[in-house]
Order: sequence, then C-alpha cells, then structure tokens
Amino acid sequence: MIYFNDVSKQYQKDTTALEGISLSINAGEFVSIVGHSGAGKTTLIKLILAEEGPTDGTVFFESVDIHKLKSNDLTKLRRRIGTVFQDFKLLSNKTAYENIAFAMEAAGKTDEEIAADVPHVLDLVDLLGKANHFPSQLSGGEKQRLAIARAIINQPEVIIADEPTGNLDPINTYEVVQILKKINDLGTTIVLTTHNRGVIDSIGKRVITLEKGRIVRDDKDGRYMI
Repeated sequence: MIYFNDVSKQYQKDTTALEGISLSINAGEFVSIVGHSGAGKTTLIKLILAEEGPTDGTVFFESVDIHKLKSNDLTKLRRRIGTVFQDFKLLSNKTAYENIAFAMEAAGKTDEEIAADVPHVLDLVDLLGKANHFPSQLSGGEKQRLAIARAIINQPEVIIADEPTGNLDPINTYEVVQILKKINDLGTTIVLTTHNRGVIDSIGKRVITLEKGRIVRDDKDGRYMI
C-alpha cells in the first residue's frame, strides 16, 4: 500500500532527516515507528502525507508516486488517509458532534449521511453521551478519542497517528490504543509513531525503529528495543 524506495530527506547540507529509507507497509497492517527525538519519525509521516517531498527516492501510495500528483489528485489521496495528532487539532468553537460533522461536510457528505454516521462513530469511541460538549469540556483522553472519531468518519484506508498518546495519562493511553487496535481489526491500516514503550509492547505488532534517519530494526512482532 505505502512504499518508500531508497528515500532520503535533507533540510540543509549538514542536516539529514532520512537516509536511504526503503520499506513497505501493507494494507491492513498495524505498524509502529519508534525512535528518539530527531530520528526522522515526523519527517517520514510528512512524506506520506506529501506535506514535504523527498530529496532523493520515491514514495508510493499503491502504484502512485504521491509527490508527482497534481493538486486535485493529492486532495483525493489525502481523503484516503486519516490523521490523529498529539495536540488533537479540534475546532474549539464546535461541539464533538459538529467537529465530526464538519469533516463529513468537507468531504461532500449529505445531511442524511451525517445524521446517520456521526452518532455511530461517537458510540464507537464511547463519546455518544458527550455529543454536545465542546472540546474545552472534554478531558485529554476524550479529546483524543474525538480526534480519532473525526479521523475515521470518512472511512479512510489508512490512519496515521503521530504521538497520539503523548499528552495522556496511562488510563487514557490504554483506551486510545484499544480504539486504534479495534479500528485495525476492522481492516484499516494504522501507522503509529510513539515514544511510549508500554504502548508498543501492548500492541505486539510490527515495529520499525529509526536511528539518525536510518532504519535499524524492522520486527514483525516487535517490542520497544531502544
């Protein structure tokens, strides 16, 4: 599904974020990407989202070189990818229901589809009772679960979760990881970046370890080995 072919990324002549990265992420996989700060995790995510382009090499989504896509085609590609971030990126002036509905509206969904689907996804992340709450009325864990609901509402093929538990306590971290595992069980590909050893060890899926911009480990059923 996602392929990196000998990809390198330099920001300056003396700053190499990624060097010679080749990897494949198959449809339906749960892949965790780990590494110390500066290892290249965020750069790798930005390349998948085509927020940045590689200095060398090619990044494919299926058979498409994503960095050669025209604007309209790139927009269509990004609709196939849901994103979840550490800082939630919720709309503070909209309720939980409205945050999710807004994502559906942006994708051109009808009012009938919104009315049918939003309650279902709120229930999936155990927030149906908080549908009319604003983000400021939600806990950190609830905000992240809402962010996940918004990310999955348009049924993307891939979810990219960039340090989604970085600001959460252990209980909320566990709940978020369980939701991501449930989404993966339903067939969605998950690409997770994290520093959290407990998260990685509890998932028991593929782990790719980055160090100074290079892949140093790629374990099918991995644990946190840094």
